[in-house]
Amino acid sequence: MTDSAPPRGPHPDAGTEREALGPRDDEESPHGQHLATSRTERPARKSSLLRETAIIVVSALVLSLLIKTFLVQAFFIPSASMEDTLVEGDRVMVSRLVPGAFDVHRGDVVVFKDPGGWLPPPVPQAESPVSEAVRAALTFVGLLPQDTGEHLIKRVIGTPGDHVVCCDAEGRVSVNGVSIDETYIKPGSIPSQDPFDRTVPADMLFVMGDNRQNSADSRYNTGKPGGGFVPMGNVVGTAFVKVWPLSHLGLLRNPGDVFADVPEVEP
Repeated sequence: MTDSAPPRGPHPDAGTEREALGPRDDEESPHGQHLATSRTERPARKSSLLRETAIIVVSALVLSLLIKTFLVQAFFIPSASMEDTLVEGDRVMVSRLVPGAFDVHRGDVVVFKDPGGWLPPPVPQAESPVSEAVRAALTFVGLLPQDTGEHLIKRVIGTPGDHVVCCDAEGRVSVNGVSIDETYIKPGSIPSQDPFDRTVPADMLFVMGDNRQNSADSRYNTGKPGGGFVPMGNVVGTAFVKVWPLSHLGLLRNPGDVFADVPEVEP
């Protein structure tokens, strides 16, 4: 009986096994092809992410600018003339739909551009060019409150055609012959230390601060452009909410009851 030795030549499946373990030099590996594809896709994905981020940022800025231009805008309260309704340092949001889509009403708190001479010249602040540019850009798109030194905030007492007088026998302001009890003026204040008798021209407003003893308003600017009245075209909008500091957060409501009995007149 003789042993049958295995053949010394290559196993018939050796080539197949070698192909399973690794490709020949003249073949393309699916795995290698995947790695190459991954390396190609990474820069493309990064570029796509940067593009999408840029689109989001630009869209947000454009939306913010549109909101500021047509809907709402933030403003900073720089003085005590509207205490206790608003105190120095408060931030308010102002609706730009008034005037325009909606009318200005007696009792509204309005932000308006200085008609001329109501405010002293702004004092330049030392600021680096970079920080000044950043602040201006953020203010422009509405992410920082407006504080240009050109705007004021007061309460509307008289609208076009109204006859505003102070004071009656009890020291109150009257509008169109009706005395009003002003619940919004600062506690301890009187409606006015100085008497006045004014009729509001067409397209003008008569405004006063709630802190009557500390407000340079329509009473004291008769010798300035507009005669102490605020042109309707100077009105930026009505303040409707306090947003900062958070402890002061709240709506600014029109005290409609104060003027409820005042008759309407033709301007």
